[in-house]
Amino acid sequence: WVGISGAWRTNDRQVERDVREAVRAIFEERNGIVTGGALGVDYFAADEAFTYDPKAERIKIAVPSSYENYIKHLYMWAKGHETGDEPITKKDVVKLEMRLNAIKEANPSAIIPCGMTSAGEIAKDAYYARNSVVVDLSDELLAFHINKSKGTQDTIDKARAKGIHVRVKDYLRPPLP
Repeated sequence: WVGISGAWRTNDRQVERDVREAVRAIFEERNGIVTGGALGVDYFAADEAFTYDPKAERIKIAVPSSYENYIKHLYMWAKGHETGDEPITKKDVVKLEMRLNAIKEANPSAIIPCGMTSAGEIAKDAYYARNSVVVDLSDELLAFHINKSKGTQDTIDKARAKGIHVRVKDYLRPPLP
């Protein structure tokens, strides 16, 4: 199992190509992926993996709460885009939800809830707990470290502490407007 970690902000076509290429190589080697179910790198990885594994037998997606609560949280977060407070759009969330729903329908055990499960806001700690689950389920980690993301660094640090092989691709991208 190869953990895939990376930021959800400031992605571009090069990052997407690199993630998709890496996932293709993982599946060509008959391995599986573990990722966090977020936008950006996680979405690219899950989307590419599902094209190679439509039964989702080699896909594990850790989400930072119950699945239903996580999806609600993402839609609430996208509402902040309308006011300019958040960089994600409803269109982003719909696309992610469609992919995660397809994976869940193919293999309900592929979606792994962690962190809090009650309704409400998902705290930052839940995302860091999710990173721990990704590392715990992985035999190695491939990190797409964009703009020194703290969340990706957290996952890298946890993987190194676990003693698993870590590969890091660093990217510096201009901040979103």
